Amino acid sequence: MERVLHITDRISIPLSELRYEFVRSGGPGGQNVNKVSTRVDVLFNVRESPSLTADQKSLVENGLGRRMDRVGNLRVTSQDSRSQWKNREAGTERLADLLRRALTPRRRRIVTKATASSRAKKSRMKKAHSRKKQVRRTRPDMED
Repeated sequence: MERVLHITDRISIPLSELRYEFVRSGGPGGQNVNKVSTRVDVLFNVRESPSLTADQKSLVENGLGRRMDRVGNLRVTSQDSRSQWKNREAGTERLADLLRRALTPRRRRIVTKATASSRAKKSRMKKAHSRKKQVRRTRPDMED
């Protein structure tokens, strides 16, 4: 049985669609930093994925387009741990969280009218601002 990454109740992506690239990481680790490639880049090609519908792909591209390259790869990096395995797990989970947020439908804002008190307050503030500007505009008399 193939392992899958669960995004939502209805959406899951086989781990075979993810690509992992291992790179040397900066930060703590002493000698280990120079020898072991612990940073993980998790790549998921959104455009080529058979697991997502066309609507879901467009939602992901609209929400995460800045994180994607020209080919359609969504890249997530993890280098929190000294362990390559832990970084791989963390990167995969971070990718799932990003996709979850991108695929969650946005709530529409309900347009409401301004209350009477807020309109009155706005009017008072505008009049006060106008008076302040008018006072600054008038020149003092030079009767000395």
